[in-house]
Amino acid sequence: MQGLMQHWPLLCSKVIDHAAIHHGKREVVSRSLEGPIHRTNYAEIRRRSLKLAKRLEQEGVVLGDRIATLAWNTWRHLECWYGIVGVGAIYHTVNPRLFPEQIAWIMNDAEDRLIFVDMTFLPILEAIAPKVPSLKKIVVLTDAAHLPETTLANVVPYEEWLAEADEDFAWKEFDETTAAGMCYTSGTTGNPKGVVYSHRSNILHSMIAQQGDAMALSSRDRVMPVVPLFHANGWGLAFTCPMGGAAMIMPGAKMDGASIYELLVAERVTMSAAVPTIWLMLLQHLEKAGGELPDFERVVIGGSACPRAMIRTFQDDYDVRVIHAWGMTEMSPLGTLCSLKPEYASLDGEALLDVAQTQGHPPFGIEMKVTDDENRAQPWDGRTFGRLKVKGPAVAGSYYKGIGNEVFEDDGWFDTGDVAHVDPNGYMQITDRAKDVIKSGGEWISTIDLENLAVGHPDVAEAAVIGVAHPKWDERPLLVVVQKEGRTVTKEDLLAFMEGKIARWWMPDDVAFVDQIPHTATGKIQKTTLRTQFADYRLPTA
Repeated sequence: MQGLMQHWPLLCSKVIDHAAIHHGKREVVSRSLEGPIHRTNYAEIRRRSLKLAKRLEQEGVVLGDRIATLAWNTWRHLECWYGIVGVGAIYHTVNPRLFPEQIAWIMNDAEDRLIFVDMTFLPILEAIAPKVPSLKKIVVLTDAAHLPETTLANVVPYEEWLAEADEDFAWKEFDETTAAGMCYTSGTTGNPKGVVYSHRSNILHSMIAQQGDAMALSSRDRVMPVVPLFHANGWGLAFTCPMGGAAMIMPGAKMDGASIYELLVAERVTMSAAVPTIWLMLLQHLEKAGGELPDFERVVIGGSACPRAMIRTFQDDYDVRVIHAWGMTEMSPLGTLCSLKPEYASLDGEALLDVAQTQGHPPFGIEMKVTDDENRAQPWDGRTFGRLKVKGPAVAGSYYKGIGNEVFEDDGWFDTGDVAHVDPNGYMQITDRAKDVIKSGGEWISTIDLENLAVGHPDVAEAAVIGVAHPKWDERPLLVVVQKEGRTVTKEDLLAFMEGKIARWWMPDDVAFVDQIPHTATGKIQKTTLRTQFADYRLPTA
């Protein structure tokens, strides 16, 4: 016997319809690339998205066509997403921080036929467009008055291009499993791999994110998605915010600490989301210039492990609750968030930080387990490391064109490549990437734990740990440190600071000071580059 409920396909266009009807006057504020702050609302975003869908149809775009975006977080980029999915095409967010050769490879792999691009990224396109034969039109996200000179062919300004259509358009309807978006992983080895989101997975992911123990967004929130829309599906915020009726504050191209602080205060932001490097810049700005965060209630920090010192500073100095999160491009991307269950609600001080430093527990819609190398499930005792594996309705089941599919197991589990442990209350903590964990004398050492501890030193701006060859122990940890501007710290100072806070055999064998630590296109520490840089390094204990 089947249920007798209506068939209501989970299509992304229904999100902006809901926002326009029930939260139509809710603001979408953007720092425009032309300079001024731009203000619009969900009703206007929907109207212009309908025009965009109709204009794409006039261009001959059909179901399944890939349409690229190379753009910052602004109202125009948001319109592009809804217009693209509304006509049945697939938004393909291109990460401008990748190497030009990688961008060309990705666009060719996706066979993008049209691209929406911000003015600042035109030089990238000028270098690679001749290498992307499928690309037929370039729409620059500005008006004719601000359109820069360019050597590119088939270039049109967005506002004039959009004006050639009206909003008399009905969203296309199709099966909810139809592809809606594409995002390529930013792996440090090999070509990036394509993740293809469906309308259904995007909607379910945002419903998962709305849960009270997840992002818990409401129409009373003013949310600043600092995480770019081109990073891991924009953490789903392009759908989650309109779904809950939360106002959106889009930071555009200015991601420095002073600019982020200005918007946080002026626009009364209550919640934001970004990687730790962004918040490091904000806190450094506040340390130098002073200031308060009167409306800022909570911040979601993910992308890489959030240092304990950063959590402490936000919570103790600015009364901002940190929600440490973990996820992946392949997971749409949210996997776990660190909200407090009743078991931990009474904690304070260092005990509370112990919990806050974990990546938290999964909301409904995510299943997880840790296994050993023989695929045997490991106990949730808060100590036993294992390979972290996940499954769920917004988790990828394969990569585009099948390249790299060995990480998807026959029984449906996705091997994330992370090493983690889980405590008895379901709180997961990433201890390393499987490829980064240090194996010393047959035992594992977590580089993330060592990095977080080192960053807690008041004179350390950033730290990374890599394994260096050792004749007796196979590998031993080398701590690589960037000092804060105007500060000085010695190897002896750092090791003394770490003494007693970790197992003695985890202590780094040496400390190397550098001017900067290399990062990937998504802001993560690039361990492969560091390992190459220190390939011939000889530890004093060797």
